[in-house]
Amino acid sequence: MCKKALWQKALGNKAQCLLCPHGCIIDEGQSGLCQVRKNVAGLLCAESYGRISSLALDPIEKKPLYNFKSGSAILSAGSYGCNFSCRFCQNWHISQQIPKLREITPECLLDMAEMAKPDGNIGLAFTYNEPLINFEFVKDTMELLHERGMDSVIVSNGYINEPPLLQLAPFISAANIDVKSFREDFYADVCGGSLETVKNTVRALMQYCHVEITCLIIPGLNDSVQDMNCLAKWLASFDKNTVLHINRYFPRHNMSIPMTDKQTLLKLKKEADKFLSFVYIGNV
Repeated sequence: MCKKALWQKALGNKAQCLLCPHGCIIDEGQSGLCQVRKNVAGLLCAESYGRISSLALDPIEKKPLYNFKSGSAILSAGSYGCNFSCRFCQNWHISQQIPKLREITPECLLDMAEMAKPDGNIGLAFTYNEPLINFEFVKDTMELLHERGMDSVIVSNGYINEPPLLQLAPFISAANIDVKSFREDFYADVCGGSLETVKNTVRALMQYCHVEITCLIIPGLNDSVQDMNCLAKWLASFDKNTVLHINRYFPRHNMSIPMTDKQTLLKLKKEADKFLSFVYIGNV
């Protein structure tokens, strides 16, 4: 199903997407950088609406969310596409390619979440690929979850403009946001994005929901103690109880740098512990 996209501007036969800072101006028949927002006869359509690549009942800790309803489970759904182009992407087979998909409605997904309650399910997590590019489906489903008193979780790169984010934020129960580095040059060179936008997303969401942060540590690129010092200090400026996950990188997609040494993770955790009460090491 191809649903009319929100947050767009008509430019004759072209359409501009206003969802994220890329602001893609898209020719008829083409898609934006994210692969999922397509110009159909001058109208921007959400081509990924209701198209699911991955669906599983996961422990909440797998998102990772360690300080939000620990011990519970959450039905986790992914689609395809991403508005970043990270060379190290751990889920590149669904973020950078179009995988095998099945179609599902928000109502059907909600029914599945309800059916999983006896197994400890608390709601739905939008994860695996970048969920915010699937804005319309996520919004429609979250509104239904809110009506039923179930939780909505996003696992996101945080690369979204503020107006659409604030439209979605009241329905988000918890979020894990990737802060991939605390340097703009890393975002520009390695991810194709902007740190400042991600910081704005973190800042905004902290006013609405529980937020945890993940930083994947890549040797030689974002593993300096100075960078971790800046990230941890910034998070502590909101709340020293903000949760930070320092995760181990493994070679994936277009990056062959060897996996992160455990001692590097421990060194960075020691630095972050100076400012934050909850720092966890992951992927070890």
